[in-house]
Amino acid sequence: MTVAYQTRFGSLKHFEKGHVEPIDDDVRHYAFSNCFEIASISRPYEKVVFGQNQIYVLETLRAEGTSPWYTSAHDEFALVMDGEVEVHLVQLDAGQAVADKDKNGAVLVQGEPRGRKMGWMKLSRGHQGLLPKNAAYQFRVAGDPGVIVLQTCKGDLSVEKWADICQTQ
Repeated sequence: MTVAYQTRFGSLKHFEKGHVEPIDDDVRHYAFSNCFEIASISRPYEKVVFGQNQIYVLETLRAEGTSPWYTSAHDEFALVMDGEVEVHLVQLDAGQAVADKDKNGAVLVQGEPRGRKMGWMKLSRGHQGLLPKNAAYQFRVAGDPGVIVLQTCKGDLSVEKWADICQTQ
């Protein structure tokens, strides 16, 4: 017997609502959501947590226009799921770097970033970029909105909307 599978790629404009199909269990025992659905109902660059393992989180960001400048005391990774996103990087002077080396999550850079420009990356669907610790980063989108999945640690800017984004029955 041959089984045929069809891969369907989601996007911000075309996605299916995420759901769990339990075989012999209760759907309330699971959490499942869809980064495209989350981005479709989020403000630009709102860091909505949709996966968590202890302090580590996956955040969905609606990439639209230009983001504020962010930095972090630890490395982060940005995976573009839809659209084209430029990521601009500046190695921050000590005065703007995160003072607490154990601080989790991204923080906003106060004012314009001061330091050496590191360059920029142009990322599209499936491309991942490293956001180095104590470097300022800014996302820029010129065209249609896109979707970024950020791998990071839960921090002050992380927004939890579990009741709004997860299937409950």
